[in-house]
Amino acid sequence: MTSPATAFIGSIPELYDRHLGPVLFEPYAIEIARRLAPGTARVLEIAAGTGRVSRHLLSALPPTGRLLATDLNEPMLSRAAQVITDPRVTWSAADAQALPFGDGEFDAVVCQFGLMFVPDKPRAVREMR
Repeated sequence: MTSPATAFIGSIPELYDRHLGPVLFEPYAIEIARRLAPGTARVLEIAAGTGRVSRHLLSALPPTGRLLATDLNEPMLSRAAQVITDPRVTWSAADAQALPFGDGEFDAVVCQFGLMFVPDKPRAVREMR
């Protein structure tokens, strides 16, 4: 879904996850999961990347909960799927500006930092809502 010039390919997803994730994203990932309302069972994650937030969301979900983690960049999702094998998560490429889901399919929508990269932010937020 991304062009080769903007794709995180090759070793980038693994290096991103190993080096940037713990330093830049981990504290916020913990906080986002902490803010998930108790009993929330169906969560859509936008711009999941390598699954830094996903891991914590899964910890916050009930045993029957479901997480659909999306990102534009399929190599990042592939890295996430290698690291996180919880059967409650589904990894899917999706554009935040044109989400392929119906209204009311999720109890919550989560996006850590990805919104800053979306060209049409109002459109993406409308899609999420």
